[in-house]
Amino acid sequence: MIVQPVEFTDVFAANCYFYIDPDTKHGFVIDPSAHAVQLFDIAGTNHWTIEKILLTHSHLDHIAAAVELSERLKVPFFGHENAKLYLSSPELAAHFTDRQVLEKMQFFDHDTITLSANAQVKLRILHTPGHTLDSVVFYDAENHLAFTGDTIFRGAIGRTDIDGSGGDAKALYQSIRQHILSLPPDTVLYPGHGPMTTVKNEKGLF
Repeated sequence: MIVQPVEFTDVFAANCYFYIDPDTKHGFVIDPSAHAVQLFDIAGTNHWTIEKILLTHSHLDHIAAAVELSERLKVPFFGHENAKLYLSSPELAAHFTDRQVLEKMQFFDHDTITLSANAQVKLRILHTPGHTLDSVVFYDAENHLAFTGDTIFRGAIGRTDIDGSGGDAKALYQSIRQHILSLPPDTVLYPGHGPMTTVKNEKGLF
């Protein structure tokens, strides 16, 4: 698999990822935080066909370019259905998400995302609440890699103190132990901020 990180440091300090099947050149964009035009151009320059945009959670620094990129690529974007809670409760994440994104978001209806161009390429959706109510990890079991959003980073874990996000430290630790540290030790973790790491490296934190 091709995993192409795009790290933004100006609008937001956050990571976006292209996840591309090298055989078909089809794939997904994960967490488009900013610069929709730049992301669109990267896909075009590499002759990649993006089938879907995937969101690990609905904080602004991971979704801000989702609507524009979706419109440019003419593909939908998806998040966990718990993102609906931020629409129904205005006090939740009132200053740290984007209502327009939430209103246009589609929701995962299966626990696996499969690439239309190659059914052998798939990501499991692991719900990992704690940082936010709608946090998920995308796990590729075949290639031993996972996109962890803000659930876990190299040497750190996601914050649980952001007002209105529904953060819960106990839930976050449970999510990490159950869904991340239980993966094979050589699983490469691609976080929403900072450098990649592995399950083996992070087990020492717990």
